[in-house]
Amino acid sequence: MTAIRDTYLVEQSLLRTLGPLLGVSETSLYRVDEHGEVLRALHHSRRIEAQQDGVQRVAEQVEEVTNEQRLPEEVQTLFENVRMLDKSCSRSDGGEGFIVCYPIHGGDEICGYFVLRREREITPMEDAIVLGVLEVFTNFYALLDTSQRDRLTGLLNRYSLELNLDRLWNLLYARLHEPAPPEPGVARREPLPQRYWLGVMDVDHFKKINDGYGHMIGDEVLIVVSRLLKAAFRRSDLIYRYGGEEFIAIIAANDLESATLAFERARKKIESFKFPRVGQVTISGGFSGADPVVLPQEVINRADSALYEAKRGGRNRICHYESLIQQGALKEVSPGSVDLF
Repeated sequence: MTAIRDTYLVEQSLLRTLGPLLGVSETSLYRVDEHGEVLRALHHSRRIEAQQDGVQRVAEQVEEVTNEQRLPEEVQTLFENVRMLDKSCSRSDGGEGFIVCYPIHGGDEICGYFVLRREREITPMEDAIVLGVLEVFTNFYALLDTSQRDRLTGLLNRYSLELNLDRLWNLLYARLHEPAPPEPGVARREPLPQRYWLGVMDVDHFKKINDGYGHMIGDEVLIVVSRLLKAAFRRSDLIYRYGGEEFIAIIAANDLESATLAFERARKKIESFKFPRVGQVTISGGFSGADPVVLPQEVINRADSALYEAKRGGRNRICHYESLIQQGALKEVSPGSVDLF
């Protein structure tokens, strides 16, 4: 587990580690916000499959679910019990087995839950093993999370952006080649939103703020802008400090209208805030759809081109790259594309 340098893979490693140790085939990790609402979930399953040559092999699968629909009642009740007692709890699953839930801490708060199902209760020895592994996981995850955050604003940094872009594009590739439902009328499960969007945002006239008020006030402006961006977007959206006064947001939205509203909400929130000493501060931005057949860096370049057009058009604006192309305001440059086989 501690050889991994990616927080997402560390979460997977936790499930792959504890499942075999406890002799269970299914484990889950739920990430929650400060209100206890589930942000996303990882489900790990492990089963023995017999091959044609007669050899048995272990098949593992880790599935990520964003915006978890509705938790089973018994799991929701366990979460509430664990949150109140701040320790592990278990209960019958309604059959012959048990559901066991452990809290995962981030600082002084519960930021997630580890859940397993098994036929019998956890023994004291097994409980000590789980608690020990979770302690290692929590401490190591916190170290990795700190290394992937900007020191000034607390937002995710460029290293984290690279990791998450690779992960997102892999998911988009998989969706692009996902087979059709086996039978007509059978709905395909959609663990991912319909579309993702990448936006680049920049503080308008930031050099004037630094020159007129000093770099200390400039840093305070960046900190406040970061907090306003976090408040404007959903908790499941990812926000990065890309460099200087520039930020990147990766959001999930099913259509262009919803994406536009999300970025406009961020712009208006900053525009309406009265900054100490400085007064009004605005941002400009550009965004583009995450396209699995286009390199991630090219999507960033597209969003950056739309940002430049927003600056050229008077600032305090949000522009959509593909719309600008259709309107003739921008000329599309031949991108470096990804050949899919």
